[in-house]
Amino acid sequence: MYFKFGVDSFIWAENFTTKDLWIIGKAKELGFEVVDFAIANPFTFPVKEVKAELDKIGIECVCTTTLTAETNPISPDPEIRRAAVSAMKKAVDICNEIKAPILGGVNYAAWGYITKKPRTEQEWEWSVTNMKEVAAYARETGNVVVCVECINRFETHFLNVAEDAVKYCKDVGGENIKVHLDCFHMNMEETSFSGAVKTCGKQYLGYIHVNENNRGIPGTGLVPFKDFFGALHDIGYDGPLVIESFDPSFEELAGNCAIWRKLADSGEDLAIKGLANLKAIAAAMQG
Repeated sequence: MYFKFGVDSFIWAENFTTKDLWIIGKAKELGFEVVDFAIANPFTFPVKEVKAELDKIGIECVCTTTLTAETNPISPDPEIRRAAVSAMKKAVDICNEIKAPILGGVNYAAWGYITKKPRTEQEWEWSVTNMKEVAAYARETGNVVVCVECINRFETHFLNVAEDAVKYCKDVGGENIKVHLDCFHMNMEETSFSGAVKTCGKQYLGYIHVNENNRGIPGTGLVPFKDFFGALHDIGYDGPLVIESFDPSFEELAGNCAIWRKLADSGEDLAIKGLANLKAIAAAMQG
């Protein structure tokens, strides 16, 4: 059972800049086949330098991003909703330039934006309208697939489960809008890992973060990776499986994700051990 494993730049850097270009070579050195660039701000991301380094190192890449209070597609303020479209189009431009086929993450609402009420039909309409424009732009300018990440109830009230994310993709329409699953969030929100995979199916499952239930070393916690990998194999998923976690020293990220203790000696240690564990699980299933 072959899977293409990757690592997120968040393992090493909270806000990727030119001083972090070494991460690209390090990811390949550690045995990862894909690097996920977490784009904190698409307007300051060092796209030309990243492209040059990718060409030099020779490793595949994808991108993820999270929208903010200033770029929130479900804000009641129409100017903020327009800013969301601009930010997402810029992120698509980055993907096109560095040949990243996937733009995942919390790209349908501001990350951490909570109204303390269930999602409304108006919010759904605002977000779908925004994403239709972004997805159309992605189709017109290249081959980028936008993948919407289901995250837990404490970080959004908008998309928590695969079933809703598939409905969202259907409402947006087009073949370049898919679902981004993350095992950390699935552990809280889904009733079945394999069920969520099958809900998406090959048509709608576009990207995966293979995180542990406590964001620690993958393969050391409660996530049923054997069950999960089996379901991925069954639907023919052939996209990347990327390890994403954050160092407790990252002030904003660790605070927003409530990481208060060390889950490994370092982010790199977490990635190395996680990769070994996940490869071993996949290999054992093959035997």
